[in-house]
Amino acid sequence: MKRIIKFCLIIIFIIALDQISKGIIKSNFHLNESLEVIKGFFNITYVQNRGAAFGILADVNESIRKPVLFIIPVFVCFFLIYLVKQIWRKNLILETAYCLILAGAVGNLIDRYSMNYVVDFLDFYWGRYHFPAFNVADSAISIATGLLIFDLIMATQKKRITIDNDQQSSTGK
Repeated sequence: MKRIIKFCLIIIFIIALDQISKGIIKSNFHLNESLEVIKGFFNITYVQNRGAAFGILADVNESIRKPVLFIIPVFVCFFLIYLVKQIWRKNLILETAYCLILAGAVGNLIDRYSMNYVVDFLDFYWGRYHFPAFNVADSAISIATGLLIFDLIMATQKKRITIDNDQQSSTGK
């Protein structure tokens, strides 16, 4: 039970941090206004993302874009809850990753349903090359992606070691 409470608190914290940070940006910046934080590397820039990750689908017809960005993520959230229940207490890395994705998805869904766009503001760049602006919810999803990749690598290594040990046992080495 303590573990469930911890994960729920983490999810609530990420959603709250995401929404508070977006509220601060909307209250203190005009659209596309920038504040240089680290010269040549990082700005706070208020952007309205009407698409998916990195603005994908932003220019797609509204009749296609809305169902994709409003309905599918809701089903994804329920699927993530299902996944967490399936692996509960079996794999801490996957549990954490799924909960981070869920928190990020909910944070961005709140924006989509309340404003029809997502507030992005973390703007990293190098010279003329800009990484698409993102937010706290996107950061949680990105960290989760790293955890999923890490878990996949670890599972692959574990499986390889098991196969190697089985082969050595069968050959008598």
